[in-house]
Amino acid sequence: MPGVWIFAERNDLALELLTVAGGLASQTGVKVTAIVPDQGDQADRCIAGGADEIVLLSPLGEDMSLAAWIPVIAAEAKGADPDILLIAATARGKDFAARLAARLDTGLCSNCTALHREGDGTIVMERLAYGGTAVDRVSCSTRPVMATIPPRTFAPAPADTGRSGEIRKLPLPPSTPVRVIARKTKDRSSQDITEAKTVICVGRGMEKEEDINIARQLAELVGGEVGCTRPISEELHWLPDDLCIGLSGVQVKPDLYVGLGVSGQIQHVTGIRGVRVICAVNKDENAPIFQAADLGIIGDLREVMPRLIEELKKATGR
Repeated sequence: MPGVWIFAERNDLALELLTVAGGLASQTGVKVTAIVPDQGDQADRCIAGGADEIVLLSPLGEDMSLAAWIPVIAAEAKGADPDILLIAATARGKDFAARLAARLDTGLCSNCTALHREGDGTIVMERLAYGGTAVDRVSCSTRPVMATIPPRTFAPAPADTGRSGEIRKLPLPPSTPVRVIARKTKDRSSQDITEAKTVICVGRGMEKEEDINIARQLAELVGGEVGCTRPISEELHWLPDDLCIGLSGVQVKPDLYVGLGVSGQIQHVTGIRGVRVICAVNKDENAPIFQAADLGIIGDLREVMPRLIEELKKATGR
């Protein structure tokens, strides 16, 4: 039965996918099916977010991975023949999507940032190319059309508690020869910067590791989180990789982004495309970051930031 399917590991990601799924489904009057883990009130929240049908995945054993569901979901898709299947592009989700697409013998557009239906019914997907300097437009001639969507690409679907939908549960997948032998939580030095409302980003303009304390002071004053560019995390190792913002790092969409000593190369700017207000401080008046910034200060960080921090302290009474 034609329709739009989504798959996500977490409720927040499912709601983001429902935003785009709902728009695509409304154009042809088909229903939206959400495949999600059976956790808490996730089914009710997805129905309120626009899903017409919920397919719940029972909790797996400790020694089983998410990939165990691939043959089960592939069999469901082959039987129902959906038009579109969208998957949240988490680390596990991207691997899951590629293997599922192979099972279904269909194409996959990875890291899709936009989808729309053309007049002839063709689904056109867009993704960034050449380090974010171009947009690649992709269409798929096989069914279902599959795409992975990076987290925070779309806003969560608004809740409509008056909606109703069907809920069913898939049987546990059969055992596989692949076993999870250990799980280790990755240490993080701070909160998830992708959820922060304010991000203070440090770049190569920071000449010494101690200079990062300037960013930490500012972040504390404004209730934000500290992030960085690739040279700071990968080359200098002053901050961990999970704080790196850019094409090869994380994408952030805070209300306010402040770049301190950030040059603004396209690989980094790609990671801040969704920011509402971009501010930059750099002593190089020709730094590319100023082309993306809403507000800019040309000056040495060691002169500008102490004065800015002092003024903020006066304004906040700290």
